[in-house]
Amino acid sequence: MLEGSVQRSGNRLRMNVQLIDAQSGQHLWAERFEKPVGDLFDMQDEIVSRLAGTLGAQLIEAEARRAERTLHPDAMDLCFQGRAWLMKGISLECVTQARGFFERSLEFDPGNVEAMIGLANVDTVVGGSFTTDDGPARLAAAEAMVNKVLSIRPNSASAHMARGWVQTFTNRAAQGIREFEFALALAPNLVHAHAALGFAKSYIGRAAETEGHILEALRLSPRDVFAYQWACFAGVAKLLLGSDVEGVSWLRRSTEANRNFHLAHISLAAALALTGALDEARTAARTGLALNSGFTIRRLLAAQQSDNPIYLAGLQRLCEGWRLAGVPEG
Repeated sequence: MLEGSVQRSGNRLRMNVQLIDAQSGQHLWAERFEKPVGDLFDMQDEIVSRLAGTLGAQLIEAEARRAERTLHPDAMDLCFQGRAWLMKGISLECVTQARGFFERSLEFDPGNVEAMIGLANVDTVVGGSFTTDDGPARLAAAEAMVNKVLSIRPNSASAHMARGWVQTFTNRAAQGIREFEFALALAPNLVHAHAALGFAKSYIGRAAETEGHILEALRLSPRDVFAYQWACFAGVAKLLLGSDVEGVSWLRRSTEANRNFHLAHISLAAALALTGALDEARTAARTGLALNSGFTIRRLLAAQQSDNPIYLAGLQRLCEGWRLAGVPEG
């Protein structure tokens, strides 16, 4: 149940909104919005976006908990459990658990589109994490799965998002940007698309635009379960630009929001090293490698995710920071 109140003073409008579990009376979400009266429609869009993101995450977690208690889970029960594991983070454990649930879901129902997208996302995460030598094979598997989904459901915003990620990780960021924009046109409340656009733009030499997209995603969903990833995207973009102190700030925000994201810790190690904080940098590197010991500089460079000269120049700075922090060359 959604309830709220509206106050007006002069040309300012304030709205308090609460989402309540109708059965238990528990407050699930609450926000305050304040804008000029003339921006009423913008306020409505913002409320809907935040509500959609919060409610979606709440429902996935609730369905996953219910599925755990089910003696005979069906394909969707297993799919919800897989998505819940991905929401926890992308550590090796989370990704492995999620893959298992999506694969079991497809055994029950080979045509389950949500499980297909989930499995494609898992392969994309593994392929884009620089922790295995079969990264290209994982990304190819993800793309094949996404193409299968789009042949069944061509207007699936989630599938277009998934394809955009694969393209971004395989030196096709410009195509990925078009996919993210199309996904946002299909589903205007898909806040993850804003963050994805910012991430992809850093691969085509436009890292200066990344932070704006991340701030827009955070404005629409400030407590999003994936906000820790968005903060990491912004932090890495700052390092590519040579703004190391700002990079440290964003990357600390990422690691504090979710301790299970190895790339945030490893990126923080580079940022700290580049600012001269070598002891702290080495600690951050050890933390990231403890989460996933497969990360090496060689694997990152071998991925060749972009051939843009501006991006490559920034990437060399990152590599310099990693070497100072003791990240293995591989």
